[in-house]
Amino acid sequence: MKEHLLGIIVAFFFSVVCGFISIPMIMNFCERRKLYDIPNARKIHKNAIPRLGGLSFLPSMLLAFLCVVFAMNGREDYEKVTMNIWSLYFLVSLLLIYGLGVIDDFIGLGAVQKFIVQIIAACLLPLAGLYLNNLYGLFGINEIPYWIGAPLTVFMIVFISNTINLIDGIDGLSACITFIALTGFLVCFAREGLWLYATLIGGLMGVLIPFLYFNLFGDASKNRKIFMGDSGSLTLGFIMGFLTIKFAMDNPNVMPFRKDSLILAFTLLLVPIFDTTRVILVRLRHRQHIFRSDKNHIHHKLMRTGMNQRQVLLTIILLDIGYIILNQLLYCFCTATVVLVIDIMLWIVLNYCLNHIIISKGGFPYSHEEIV
Repeated sequence: MKEHLLGIIVAFFFSVVCGFISIPMIMNFCERRKLYDIPNARKIHKNAIPRLGGLSFLPSMLLAFLCVVFAMNGREDYEKVTMNIWSLYFLVSLLLIYGLGVIDDFIGLGAVQKFIVQIIAACLLPLAGLYLNNLYGLFGINEIPYWIGAPLTVFMIVFISNTINLIDGIDGLSACITFIALTGFLVCFAREGLWLYATLIGGLMGVLIPFLYFNLFGDASKNRKIFMGDSGSLTLGFIMGFLTIKFAMDNPNVMPFRKDSLILAFTLLLVPIFDTTRVILVRLRHRQHIFRSDKNHIHHKLMRTGMNQRQVLLTIILLDIGYIILNQLLYCFCTATVVLVIDIMLWIVLNYCLNHIIISKGGFPYSHEEIV
């Protein structure tokens, strides 16, 4: 076990080093090519910022993972890595999403185009045998057949991918939410003895450290500040969706049955999932297209209460961690359905309170502006 933990630590710090080397190079490249995220009515920032930070995520994660695997592959107690059809499908789908994000960052793509590619990439996973096959008693449902679980899996992966992308509205938010979720998944997979997944997660967590350093503390006037762009947010979101389904899938050949697998996996991403769901419902209520951009996300609402970006970031981080702790405690006494209902009620109460505060300050709880 010590060797496995050492492998995770090495992957983490190797990825940190890769990030601190590659991200400044990316910022210099963006400066030469004038590849900036330009401010508009929907965005919080006021200066042109390089937007290709996410280019470093996948290469750093894979390089750190492969270095550890090659170093440990000679040990008898280390799980050997083999390239099977499932691994190939996952790699192809991940590269497809990464490529989609890179193209979007360079030339821009429409929401429908990105949505179609995300569906294609997500479909590869059920074809390889990875799908949600058990709801663990949620709404009284347990095992579900492939013809239901496969499309549900595609929907959840695409939805989770977009929740990470859509919540990426202020400095550090998407990366911090993802880092918290990755920490939870690392503990979950390591606890089940799935050290390869834990090592892969450690590699992804590592590159988020240098990104957060430059994103939160970088000086834009010196070209030392960067955004992750769609190449980062879409890649993070897809990996989050994959890890969620992988841990929630009931597969005795991989890990023993755990009745809390589903609720634990989705709890780690509850805040972005709830936020995106609420935003979509608001758009439908006002008869707006669900793909339109607006300023109705949770970070926008918190800023309308008078908070600055750092206060909003800290508030959402505490809210995210609070939900994780609360659900762990609730599941000891309640069913998954009851836990979900309590979570939803708390989210409704939170947004009602935020609306009341915004109105009391003379503002509007919802933004109706459309961003072209």
